[in-house]
Parts: sequence; structure tokens; C-alpha cells
Amino acid sequence: MNLSAWNRVAVIAAFAAIAGFGAGCDKLGGGKGKGSGSGSGSSGSSGSSGVAPVADTGPIKIGHYASLTGSEATFGVSTDHGVILAMEERNAAGGVKGRKIELKTLDDASKSSEAGNVVQRLISEDKVVALIGEVASGSSLAGGKVAQQQGVPMISPSSTNKKVTEGRDMVSRVCFLDEFQGYVVAKFAKDQKFDKVAVLFDQAAPYSKGLAETFKTEFEALKGTITTSQAYTAGDPDVSAQLQSIKTSGAQAVFLPGYYTDVGNIVNQARKLGITAPFLGGDGWDSSKLAEIGGAAIEGSYYSNHYSFDEARPEVKDFVSKFEKRWKETPDGLAALGYDAARVLFDAMDKAPSLGGKDLATTIAATKDFPGVTGKITLDANRDAQKQAVVVQMKGGKPRYVATVVPKGWPEPAAATPAGSGSGSAAGSAAAAGSGSATK
Repeated sequence: MNLSAWNRVAVIAAFAAIAGFGAGCDKLGGGKGKGSGSGSGSSGSSGSSGVAPVADTGPIKIGHYASLTGSEATFGVSTDHGVILAMEERNAAGGVKGRKIELKTLDDASKSSEAGNVVQRLISEDKVVALIGEVASGSSLAGGKVAQQQGVPMISPSSTNKKVTEGRDMVSRVCFLDEFQGYVVAKFAKDQKFDKVAVLFDQAAPYSKGLAETFKTEFEALKGTITTSQAYTAGDPDVSAQLQSIKTSGAQAVFLPGYYTDVGNIVNQARKLGITAPFLGGDGWDSSKLAEIGGAAIEGSYYSNHYSFDEARPEVKDFVSKFEKRWKETPDGLAALGYDAARVLFDAMDKAPSLGGKDLATTIAATKDFPGVTGKITLDANRDAQKQAVVVQMKGGKPRYVATVVPKGWPEPAAATPAGSGSGSAAGSAAAAGSGSATK
């Protein structure tokens, strides 16, 4: 990826492609750093707590804080590409209330300790009226604290930890929660006849720890057995002791709710130790780097996600076509969520009586049945999205659509076939793929 310079790049109106735009930035620290996105013209920011009144003329500034460098860099880059695509489309259609949208993206270097500083800069220096971010729940917790204090609305595209929106009426999200994602993986595991599953989680990451807890609760409620629960810390080069315990536990599958940076290495270690069971994961696996790091070891494993690029839904096909044309790559779930988050924000801007913090946050929270790429988006009383999830399987180095799982109480979805699939149902192929592997 081409890294952008600190100077602001002008988002030229309707038909401008931000040619050569690079979503990456240098690491921030001590108030210094680099950003990407747009940057000509001026406007005020929204909210209260000492923030300047919102300007009613000129471009409307929004901020995006993301992991553009560091251990989760692909998350931030993909999300930023989705946000930019949505912004370019909206500007081409005339903007919001006759005004162009101007995007400022800053890098938090995959560090939750930097997220709060970056959000403060976007509010106090760049005068944004709203924020999009982050992917990692720890960073959203830190950035959301500042957004709440400053009275600036924030939409997280993909932070799934329950605490991100708790007690923060300025913070919303367009993704499902770990409580649901844990159920998705647990139900899928049972559907695949995995009755005994081991858990290996990152004890320092709110995302991984929370997802492990909800999976265990849901799996046991479905009469499944957790054979062992092992912990590691992100970046650990050797988890062989934990894997050895898993190997001897009798597990038919291993639930590993980590980020792709660790997952690939851990699965490689597992295969070398003779563990042949499929691994199961959450949306933290979703990166083109997963196959690069995991190689053949990750083949056949599954993870839950917000969408699949080869779903046959018209919204998905249209988005994938536009994204591939713009960025020359296939969009992952983070890109789709960034796109949806931006579009939900623009929709709320259209409807809000003003762009002031409270007005805009209240309108975002009222989002109902928004036709997103990742599914129909309705925010509940806690400003959390109620929606479906998909399960994908790594095949030929790509995450291929397997099944759709809906919240408890929803009608079961009809069996679906991926776009371009030649035969059979995806669910049927999944059952076949997951039926024979066991831990030695």
C-alpha cells in the first residue's frame, strides 16, 4: 500500500478518483503523525464540551481513525477504502444537503493507547462533525471515551465488544456483537457435529477474551463440551504448551478468537505438533494476510464474518463490483463495514435537523432497516446493530461462503448458494468438509 503524507489531500467533487491515495500512515506519537483522506476547505465541528459550533456552509468534515500501520494494518486500510468509496459516491450524487463531504483519516498505529489522542486531534484540530472508527474494540473503547466527552457522534464499523457503546449515547455501531458472534460459531460447530471443542484466546485483548467467554456459554448451552480453555498473549512466538494441552484434550475443533496476525502463526504451530482438527474463529481473522501467514495450515478452517464477497445478494454483488473497480482488489468484511458505516452516517446527516452532536447522534441511533451490504441494519436501544452473520471456510487461500446464521428467534434462512457456484448448497459442502477431522 502507498502511504499518504500528512498534508491533506483534497477530495475533489463528483467524479474525482483519489488517484494514488494510500490509506497507510506513519505511526502517531507525541502529537505528531500522518493522515489521509480529504482536506481542502473548512468547516466547524459538531458537539459540545467546548467544541466550536457547526458551520452551515462549506464542506462537511468527518473523521476516521484506524489501524493503518502496526499489527492490524489491513483492518484499517480495508475500512478506509470502504469509507472513501462511500464518500466518493455520495459526493458524486451532490453530497449531503448540497454540501460536499470531506474525510480526514488518522492512523492510531494499531494501538489503543493512541486512539484517544487521535480522536482528540480530529475533533479539536480538524473540527470534524462525526467520527468513524475503530475496528479493534480496545481502540474503540479508548476513542469512544473522547468522542463521548466532546459530544461528537461516533460510529464503529466493526468493534464487536459489548462495552463499546455501553453508557455512551454518542457512540453507535453497524456490526453485530460478540454475544451474537459467539452464538454463531457455537451453533455452526454443533451443526458440523463438533461436540467437543477447545478454546485458545488472547487474554490481553477485550475482543478475544469476550468472544471466548460468549462462545463457551453458548456452546455449553447447546450441550457441547469445552475440553480445555487456554490463554496466550498477542505476539507470543511460542504457544506450544497450550497447543499440547489442546492436542491431548480430545477436541474435535479449536476455537481461536484472535486477530489474523497471530492466528496464522498459531495454526502453523498446531499442525507441526500433529493437531489436524479444524480451527474456528471470529471476524478478527478477516484479512487477505491470513492465507499468506497461515498457508496450507489454515485451509479447511472456518470463521464467522459480517458478509462474504461471494454471497449472491444483489447488494453484495453491486458493492464488490464497484470496490474492485475502484481499488483493484476484492473487498473483505472490514471494507464492507466501513462502506456501510459511512452510508449510515450520511443517511443520518440527511435526516437530522442539524449536524450538531446531539441531533446527529440521536438520528444515527434511530437507524432502522437500512439496506447495508452486510445486511439490513437496525440499531437497538443500545445503538447496536441487530443483523445476520455468515460463516466462511478457507479454501484455496480464500474465505468462501458456507452458511448464514441469524439471531435467535428469527426465521431460519433458506439454503443459499454462493454467487458463481456450480452445484449443491454451501451448507451441504460445509458439512462434508467439516465431518472427518479430529485432533490426534
